[in-house]
Amino acid sequence: MRRSYYAAHVYMILGVLSGLYYRELTKANDFHGETQLAVVHTHLLALGMLGFLIVLALDKQFGLSGSRQFTWFHWCYNAGLSITVLAMLVRGTLTVLGRSVPEAFSGIAGLGHIVLTVGLILLFVRLGACLNAERTSQPQPQPQPGPEPEPGARTRP
Repeated sequence: MRRSYYAAHVYMILGVLSGLYYRELTKANDFHGETQLAVVHTHLLALGMLGFLIVLALDKQFGLSGSRQFTWFHWCYNAGLSITVLAMLVRGTLTVLGRSVPEAFSGIAGLGHIVLTVGLILLFVRLGACLNAERTSQPQPQPQPGPEPEPGARTRP
């Protein structure tokens, strides 16, 4: 669980710093157009910090960590998010500086999204396994027989 907490904390710091970077870079270059730097802040806070806080709560409730699937989720998700955000950061910075953006950055960001998706699939597989294990380990309640009706009493259908 500590791993998720630390990841959320790091993404919170990076999200705040990326917002500061966006504001200062655009102000220093008197830039008023569209740039991907504007959404790096949001991606880091939503997919990074909030995502790992949710995973932390799910881990506390269902015991997700401690398995290979969870470890693979953790590394794939972090790698995918890092690749995606880095591509957005470089592309946005080049846009603000007025330089041309190589087409490869779209492919790199796409690759980051694919790795991020693999991480999410691993998380859902692990969560499903934990839910199935919890359901099968709990005994199913058996219906309790009610009191016998008195002889001659009418019962409702």
